[in-house]
Amino acid sequence: MSKFVYFFGKDVTDGKSSMKDLLGGKGANLAEMANLGVPVPPGFTITTEVCVLYLKENKYPEEVLRQEKEAIDKLEALNGKRLGDPEDPLLVSVRSGARVSMPGMMDTVLNLGLTDKSVIGLAKKVNDERFAYDCYRRFIAMFGDVVLGVEFRKFDSLIEDKKKELGVKSDTDLDSKALKELVERFKGVIKLEKGFEFPQDPKVQLQMAINAVFDSWNNQRAITYRKLNGIDDSWGTAVNVQTMVYGNRGNTSGTGVAFTRNPSTGEKKFFGEYLINAQGEDVVAGIRTPDFINTLGDKIPEAYAQLVDICQRLESHFTDMQDIEFTIQEGKLYMLQTRTGKRTAAAAVKIATDMVAEGLIDKETAVNRVKAEHIDLLLHPRIDPEAKLEVIAKGLPASPGAAVGKVVFTAEAAEEMAEIGEKTILVRTETSPEDIGGMAAAQGVLTVRGGMTSHAAVVGRGMGKPCVVGCGEISIDMKNAHFMVNGFTIKEHDFITIDGSIGSVIIGKVDLIDAEINYDLRKLLIWADEIRTLGVRTNADNPADAALARELGAEGIGLCRTEHMFFGEDRIPAVREMIMAEDEKTRKKALKRLLPMQKEDFIGIFRSMEGLPVTIRLLDPPLHEFLPDKEELDEKLRELETSGDCGKIDEVKKVIQRVVSLKELNPMLGHRGCRLGITYPEIYNMQVRAIMEAACELTAEGMEIVPEIMIPLVGLVKELSLSKEEVCKTAETVMAEKGMKIDYKVGTMIELPRATIVADQIAKEADFFSFGTNDLTQTTFGFSRDDVSKFVPIYQKAGILEHDPFAVLDQEGVGELMKIGIGKGRSVKPELKIGICGEHGGEPKSITFAHQIGIDYVSCSPYRVPIARLVAAQSTMEIRDAKNKRT
Repeated sequence: MSKFVYFFGKDVTDGKSSMKDLLGGKGANLAEMANLGVPVPPGFTITTEVCVLYLKENKYPEEVLRQEKEAIDKLEALNGKRLGDPEDPLLVSVRSGARVSMPGMMDTVLNLGLTDKSVIGLAKKVNDERFAYDCYRRFIAMFGDVVLGVEFRKFDSLIEDKKKELGVKSDTDLDSKALKELVERFKGVIKLEKGFEFPQDPKVQLQMAINAVFDSWNNQRAITYRKLNGIDDSWGTAVNVQTMVYGNRGNTSGTGVAFTRNPSTGEKKFFGEYLINAQGEDVVAGIRTPDFINTLGDKIPEAYAQLVDICQRLESHFTDMQDIEFTIQEGKLYMLQTRTGKRTAAAAVKIATDMVAEGLIDKETAVNRVKAEHIDLLLHPRIDPEAKLEVIAKGLPASPGAAVGKVVFTAEAAEEMAEIGEKTILVRTETSPEDIGGMAAAQGVLTVRGGMTSHAAVVGRGMGKPCVVGCGEISIDMKNAHFMVNGFTIKEHDFITIDGSIGSVIIGKVDLIDAEINYDLRKLLIWADEIRTLGVRTNADNPADAALARELGAEGIGLCRTEHMFFGEDRIPAVREMIMAEDEKTRKKALKRLLPMQKEDFIGIFRSMEGLPVTIRLLDPPLHEFLPDKEELDEKLRELETSGDCGKIDEVKKVIQRVVSLKELNPMLGHRGCRLGITYPEIYNMQVRAIMEAACELTAEGMEIVPEIMIPLVGLVKELSLSKEEVCKTAETVMAEKGMKIDYKVGTMIELPRATIVADQIAKEADFFSFGTNDLTQTTFGFSRDDVSKFVPIYQKAGILEHDPFAVLDQEGVGELMKIGIGKGRSVKPELKIGICGEHGGEPKSITFAHQIGIDYVSCSPYRVPIARLVAAQSTMEIRDAKNKRT
C-alpha cells in the first residue's frame, strides 16, 4: 500500500531530510528538525505524488483521504484539541512545499479551523477576545483570497476604511469590537462575490484549502518562477498541515525570518528580522517594516538565546546556510521552517569558501554549491566610484549590484518595455508574487515598504537583481504615474539608478563599471581548475581581450576572428581597395598594405597568450560587408549630382556597381569562408604570412608561440586539402625567409551538417576540429540567426522550443550531428583535438553537454571564462559520479 501522508512531531515522525522529492523541501526539513529534537509544531505532509494525481484526475484516491483522516485524528490526539471544537478548537496552517524553494510562489492558509462558534471558544480559552477575532478576520480574508478567489484588496480596503473611521494608523490599534465588525463585513463580501456563506465546517475548510494549495502549483506566478529557474513542471508540490502557533499574543510573542549567515554578503553573522505581536505573513509580505534580529535579545532574551543555539545546530547539521522561520508564543519558541537559504552571488562564493576553511564542507562541495549564474552576476557592472551622482533617497540594501533604467510602476509595464529592448526599474509600494514576471524583466527593483526578508528582497536576491526595499520616504501616485521623494517628482519613464549594495536611489543615469574578481572567487576557481578535465579557452580578436581573458583564466584562444581586424578606420580604405580590385595584381597591392597591420594584430595577441595556443580563423564573412551601405551610397550620389562634382560621381558609381555585383540573396550561405579563400587565395596567403611573420619575430625574442590556423566553412574534404596546401606553402616560405621553425597546426571549423557527416574524410586533412555551433545551428535548423527574434519567442511561449537554440545548444539535433562528427573524426585520428567556439561555449548546459560527448575544450567570450571554468569542474564531477554509479 502506498504511503501518501507522513506525520511529524515530537516522538512521532515518519520522514527525514533526504525525502525532499516526496515530501518537498519544507516537509522533509520539518521532519528532520523533529528528529533532531527541535521544537516544531506537529503536523503532517501530503506528498508531491498526491499533487500530481490530484492535478491529473481532479480528485483523490480513497486511500489518500483515509490516510489524511488518520493523520488529523493523530494530530488532534497529540494536541488534546479537535478541529471545530466550540470550547477549545485546534487551528492549523496549510502551506505548500516544493522539492526546491519557490518563495511566495504558491499559496498558504493560516488560522484554519475558526468558525462563528469556535472563535467564541478560542476567545474564552485564551481570555483574549481581540486576539481571537484578529485571527478570524485574517483567516476569512486569506481563505477568501486563496481558496475562493476573492481579490484580497476587497478585504484590505475594508480594513483601511475601518482605520480611517476610528482615526487609527495600525491594524494593531483596532479593538475587538472593530475586528468583530470586520469579520461580519468580510463574510458579507464572500456571500456577495461567491453566492454562498463562508464555510462553517472546519473539515470542509481543510479539504478546500488543501485543494487550493495543490492548485497553486499551476498559478501563473509559480509557472513563471519555474520557467525562470529551470524547475520541472511535473514535480508538483507537497502540502503541509501544521498546528498553529501564534506570534500575535502580545509583547512576549513575535514572529520572524532569519538566516544563519548574512544572505547578501555571506558574513558569518546571524541575520534576520522579526515583528513583535504579529503573524508570519506580516514579515514576508512587507506590510510592516520589521526590526533587526539582534534586538530580539533585549525583548525576549530566553527565546532569542534558544533561537541562536538552534540555528547554529541546524547549519552544522545541514552543512549550509539556513533560512529559518520562527514564532514565539508567549515566550515559547517554535521553529516553523528551515531550508537552504537563497543568497546573492557574492554571498554564495564567500559562504562556500568560508565553510571549507571551517571544515564543514570539502572543496568539491564548495565548487558544486556555487552556480554559473552566481559567477555571471559577480561580473556585472557597479557604480563608477568617480561618477557624480545625486542620491534622492535611501532604503535597505536588499540585493547588491547597480542598475539603471526607466521608472515603471507595474510588472506588466516592465515586461512590455523589455520586449522592445528598454531597461527599467520596477518601483512598487511592495512587490507580491504576481510581480514575478516584471521583476525578471526589470533591471532592478525599488519598494517603499518591506524589509531585508520581504518578498522583493528574497526574490531579488534569488534572481540576482539589484534591489532596494523599505524606502519609506517615497510616495507613489499611481493615478498620475509618478513618485515623490524629498522634493523630487520622478515621472514614469524617467531614468533612475539604484545601488542595491548600499540602498541608494539616485536620480538619472549613472555610469557603471565592471566588477572585479575578488579573493574568494579566485580561490574557488583555482579549486575548480584542480577538478576539471575540460579545457577552457576564449574568443578574442585583439590584445586587450586576450590579456583580459588570460587574467580570467583562459588557457588559450579558441577563436580569433580576423575579419574584426579589418573594420578599423585606418584599414577600411585598404580593404575596400582590395575588394574593388579588378585583377589579382591590384588586389595583391592592397593586401600588401594590410599585411603589416595584420601582423601587428597577431604580435599583440601572441604576446598576450605567450605559451598558449591561439586558434586564428581566416577571413569568413562575405566581402560586401566591408563596403558602404547601398542606400547611403545612393544618397551620396544624389548629393554629388546636385552639387555637380563630376570627379567624385564616377567614383561613387563604381562603388555602387561593385556593391550590386557582390550582393547575394543569402550571403550567409554564399561566397564566404573557405570559398572566398579558394577563389581569392591571395587573401588567405596574406593572412597566413602575417600570422607566421608575427610568430617568427616573437620566437626570435625567446617567446613560445603556438599558432593554430583554422579554415572556416568547410563542407568538402577537397576544400580543406586545397586550402591547407596554400597555407602550408606560405607558412614554409615565411619560415625559410626568417630561418625559423614554428610548430603550427592547420585545422577546420565544423559548422555545416555535411561536415559532420563526412568528418572521417575531413579529419585526414585536419590537425584539429572546432565546432562553430552558431552556424551549425543555423544550417541545421534552417534558421537565419539574424531573424529568429521574430518567431523564436513565440515558439518558446507555444512550447515548440524550450530554449532559443542560438543561446542554449540544441542537444537533440545539433548535438547529435556533433556526436557523429566526433565519432567519425576520431575513427580516423583517435587523438584528434576537438573544441567548441560558438556562443554556446560559455553557456552552462551547453558546456556540460560538450564535455559529455568528448569535446576537449570550450571557447567563450572573456567574461564567460570564469563561468566555463566552474561549469567544467561541475561537469567533471557529474561525469565521474555517473560513471562510478554505473560500476
